[in-house]
Amino acid sequence: MNVKILRAALLLIVLIAAALPSDPLRAVQPQPLVVDIKLNMMIHQVSAEYVERGIRYANEQNADAVLLEINTPGGLVSSTQELVQAIYASHAPVITYVTPSGASAASGGFFVLLAGDLAVMAPGTNTGASHPVDLLGGQGDKTMNEKIESDLASYIRSIAQKRGRNVALADDAVRKSASFTDKEALDDKLIDAVAGSPREIFARYDGKTVQRFNGTTTTLHLADADVKTYPMTRIESILVWVADPNIAFLLGAIGLACIYLEFTHPGMVAPGVVGAIALVLALYAFNFLPINYAGVLLIITALALFALEAKLTSHGVLAAGGIVAMVLGAMILIKSPWPEARIHLPTALSVALPLGAITVILLQFAIVAKRRKAVTGEAGMIGLIGVAQTDLDPTGEIRVHGELWKARTSGRIPQGSRVRVREIEGLTLVVESAPETR
Repeated sequence: MNVKILRAALLLIVLIAAALPSDPLRAVQPQPLVVDIKLNMMIHQVSAEYVERGIRYANEQNADAVLLEINTPGGLVSSTQELVQAIYASHAPVITYVTPSGASAASGGFFVLLAGDLAVMAPGTNTGASHPVDLLGGQGDKTMNEKIESDLASYIRSIAQKRGRNVALADDAVRKSASFTDKEALDDKLIDAVAGSPREIFARYDGKTVQRFNGTTTTLHLADADVKTYPMTRIESILVWVADPNIAFLLGAIGLACIYLEFTHPGMVAPGVVGAIALVLALYAFNFLPINYAGVLLIITALALFALEAKLTSHGVLAAGGIVAMVLGAMILIKSPWPEARIHLPTALSVALPLGAITVILLQFAIVAKRRKAVTGEAGMIGLIGVAQTDLDPTGEIRVHGELWKARTSGRIPQGSRVRVREIEGLTLVVESAPETR
């Protein structure tokens, strides 16, 4: 009996061994995980928080690598520094990748690209042009601007030196606004590779060793990696949409129009609420952008010209001037060399024309209403024509609007004569003679 049991056990072991693969260690090897984060927007507080959270998520999931896809015109220096620090602190190697073809890693994006453990660009992309933009719209102190430039130049040099990249050209990108194509960046050792897709990167660097920021080395295991995209939250997506300069300008215009409507038509409530929300969102967005105050002054001038058009007879000259000032102000409002970070001409026109028309029309209505004689209450009695029901010498009765009133005059008015109301004293009307008009 024991022999039969032993034979059955041996047979079971043989069957299990036959069913196992020849390399059991490979069979239990988990599939590599790469967390994909997309920085395809301006660099500001919202995008920086999203990327930082994505890197933390990758570390919590013990990901083999983070793929940070970049397509940005740059943004705030403080947010750029936060991104660089998050890349440095990541336990998982971070691959910074400028993609797709036609994309750019400009300004702050250049800092982020060079900070990666692997810096890669897709064919047909560019990077660089990282000279700091004057946030004071050209009004900043020259010495202060030079200090900012020097500080950022030393910062990019430290990144390039730590990552073994071309320090001199990295400095030129800040001081001289130098830009580089993917081929130039590769030939000049600013990046590690040019690749057409993430899979090409994974295949090329699978099994390769990279040096981390802290001096340690890590061997990459990226073949057949499971790429998991880390999405933005809904509120982050909305805030990123609001932070677009064109959307921010539209919201600001809507906010001004609604607030103006509320002031000219008190008690409507809804325009005031909508206008307040739109203005707050617009100010939130403009907080992230380098504002040119000459543009702000032009927009204020445009609003003043719209108001004057409603009060003065200029035959449209003031309104036309307001529209031109509004369009020019919008076009130079954002001080950025990159089209993606500026307000486009169609957006400026779509705001200036309707806003000018609405402002002029509403203000005209308000002026007409203010000048119109009251037609109700005591004030509405002034100037009305009535008929003397008795002799006024100097007091008596008159009929106005089908009603009998006590009346007083300065002289004598015979019964049946026409009278005009000049004043109201309590319940007595002060009248004067109103001859028949022929």
